[in-house]
Amino acid sequence: MKTIVCQEPGNMRMIEQESPTTLGEKDIMIRVKRIGICGTDLHAFGGNQPFFQYPRVLGHELSGIVEKVGGEVQSFNVGDYVSVIPYIHCGECIACKNGKTNCCTQMQVTGVHIDGGMTEFLVLPESHVIHANGLSLNAAAIIEPLSIGAHAVRRAQIQKGESVLIIGAGPIGLGTARFAKLQGAKTIMMDISKERLAFAKDWTDCDQVLEVGSKGDLVKDLLTINDGHFPTIVMDATGNKHSMMSAFNYVSHGGKLIYVGLVKDQITFSDPDFHAKELTLMGSRNATIEDFKYVMNCMKQGSVDIDTYITHKIPFEKAAEYFEAKMYNTNKVLIELE
Repeated sequence: MKTIVCQEPGNMRMIEQESPTTLGEKDIMIRVKRIGICGTDLHAFGGNQPFFQYPRVLGHELSGIVEKVGGEVQSFNVGDYVSVIPYIHCGECIACKNGKTNCCTQMQVTGVHIDGGMTEFLVLPESHVIHANGLSLNAAAIIEPLSIGAHAVRRAQIQKGESVLIIGAGPIGLGTARFAKLQGAKTIMMDISKERLAFAKDWTDCDQVLEVGSKGDLVKDLLTINDGHFPTIVMDATGNKHSMMSAFNYVSHGGKLIYVGLVKDQITFSDPDFHAKELTLMGSRNATIEDFKYVMNCMKQGSVDIDTYITHKIPFEKAAEYFEAKMYNTNKVLIELE
């Protein structure tokens, strides 16, 4: 079978491997059909991804068709459309026992810690495969990135009418903003790109957009569009150190700052300001099966626009070239295997 491997930073190539021939009693073999490319993959290719070793088969935003099932698998049949929950958890640590499988102490993320889905066939435990019958293969592949935003919104415990600032209008920020809006929030999106903000305004139905780097005082402009108050919730989905540190400046007293993105660096902030505002600082990692099911339900209800979220498609044979060209000015790219 054909497999794309990131051999080292800046080096992607396609190789031939033996297809899996055996699987455990509770395993499922998936014929991979769609692979989403995300910031994690781009950072891994660029050598800037934490928790990473090379060589590695990337790919964790996946959909496919069940090819074969183990003897004890009863809930899936050959031919089923499926999506993948790529966060392989231990089930025994304190996080898992408290229902926080998304931040398991022994976490093994498919395509990050262990080889992922940029291949023709992938074997995973039944517990990490989810039914996607009734959805298209394209939709099933983007459940995972949208679930990241859904999980962050759930962490934030947004109240109806609450003002929420989402920083970063990339794929994760878009999902975060859309699900915040569905919770009844007054949403503001901030980004450095006018083009991304224009897309975000339409796709998320956000109330306001704010361009970073445009003329004027950013803090003053934020107060102006938010009735003279800072947002009670700020969610940074940039994965950019400067942005993540600056985000403290935009949160109201008594508010919450949620880091949805991840950066391979140290974050510092002013403790007197943090203390004076009595801020709540939160991390949001991955997602749980509850988030996946919520996103799927939103898709089926039509409250998430799947077609426009996916802005570029490339054949599997051209995937390595895409990374090497570094032309990443798209929202969500899908690799297609036909």
